[in-house]
Amino acid sequence: MPVRPLTVRLDPDTSRLLRRYRGESPTTVLHRAMLMLAGADGHLTPDGKLRTEREAGR
Repeated sequence: MPVRPLTVRLDPDTSRLLRRYRGESPTTVLHRAMLMLAGADGHLTPDGKLRTEREAGR
């Protein structure tokens, strides 16, 4: 089943921060940030794939 892209409203601080990444698409910057956050929170396997609910123990 295809996943529809989300529309996300950013707060002013996040918008200002994204502008510091000149030459990069905001989508690319947010994607990279989400991968780092998901990895730190244990939602990714060591090879970078999304853990299932069972694997995550939830």
